[in-house]
This record gives sequence, structure tokens and C-alpha cells, in this order.
Amino acid sequence: MMDDGEAFGGGKVGGPFDPVAFLKKPIVVLRLLALLSAIIVFGCISSQGWQYHQEKAKDICIMNGSNTACQIGNGVGVVAFLAAIGFLVGEYFFEQMTNIKSRKHFVITDLIFSGFWAFTYLVSFCTMTHQWSKSEEPPAGYGHGNIGGAIFFSFFSIFLWGACSLLAWQRYQAGFDAAFGGFEADAAPGGFDQSGGAGYQNYEQTGYSQPPFSDQGGDPGYQQAQY
Repeated sequence: MMDDGEAFGGGKVGGPFDPVAFLKKPIVVLRLLALLSAIIVFGCISSQGWQYHQEKAKDICIMNGSNTACQIGNGVGVVAFLAAIGFLVGEYFFEQMTNIKSRKHFVITDLIFSGFWAFTYLVSFCTMTHQWSKSEEPPAGYGHGNIGGAIFFSFFSIFLWGACSLLAWQRYQAGFDAAFGGFEADAAPGGFDQSGGAGYQNYEQTGYSQPPFSDQGGDPGYQQAQY
């Protein structure tokens, strides 16, 4: 059967925490990169993505005046930042989860959210790229480098969150295979075979020196019928 302490790619529960080994885990490396990328995206847009417009007397997005482009980029980056922190914390406590269902729910949540957020970054990247391509060059190149950085790291984040979703899928598959692998182990001699019937034990395994139902001298008064 599957060991509760090692289900869905986790280590044994109660083991000592190794920060170096934790930071070397592929999923943790991807989360940290996603966290850094999110900071760059919303930091670039927040700092120079908006410019005060004299005629309209308000700040407008320098990406073709589309406030939607700036708001989407900012919003996706902020949520990605919070989500990356949340999943990193969850990954830390993942090793301490003794309940298989809790680990399963965490992995499924990671799988769905990461896949969805990779798609959200794709939408944000396409929106910002389209609006920026239609924009006029800002005065004195204001915000040019920042918007370029936001677009690039939005594109980079698509693959980061997609990779997180892929790793979550692999962990889910590993947990699924381990769970059903336990039933195959139960099909060993002495248990139940895969067809559902009781496993046959060799008479020598039962401790009998001879077959238990063999004729050991037999009844002297019994004779085989003649035909």
C-alpha cells in the first residue's frame, strides 16, 4: 500500500527540515522565479506605466492610452505574487501533511490554478503587446524600458506557471499510480489475485510434508470400483 508519509511526491512525515534541499526542489525554484517575475511586472507598470495627461487631468496608461492594459498587467502580477507566496508556504507544510487527501487537494489546486494563471499571463501578454505596438513613442522615452520589461517577464511567466502546472500533474500521477500500485501488491501469493479470486497456496507453503488430501495409506476396506 502507499505510504502516507511519501504520498504525491512528498517526503516522510516528521523528517528534519533541510532548507538547502527545500530550495533545490524544482517546484520551489519555479515558484521563486515566478515570485520575482511578478514583482518585476507590477513594479514596472506601477512605476512608469502611467503618465499624467494634461488635457484629461488624470493619469493614463502609456500603452496606447489603454487603462485596461495597465490594469490587467498590474492585476495579474499582484495575484501571481500572492499566489507564489501561498504555494511556497504550502510547499513547506506539504511534508508535514499526514493526510493523503490533504496532499491530493493541494496538488490538484496547484495543477488547476497554475494552468489557469499561465493562460491569464498569456492574455495579459497579448493585450499589453498589442496596445504597446499601437502606441506612439512616449516623450523622452518615458517608461519605454519599463513597459518592455513588463511585457518580457509576462511572457516568461507563461512558461513558469505552465511548468508549475506540469510538475503538479506529474505529482498527481505519481500519487495516483502509487495508490493503485498498492492493490497490485495485494495480489501477491497468499492475497487476492487480479481476477478477484483467492490466491492459491502451494501445499508445501502450508507446512504439510505431503499433500494434505493425498491418500496416506487409505481405508483398507475401500477398493476402487471396477468398471
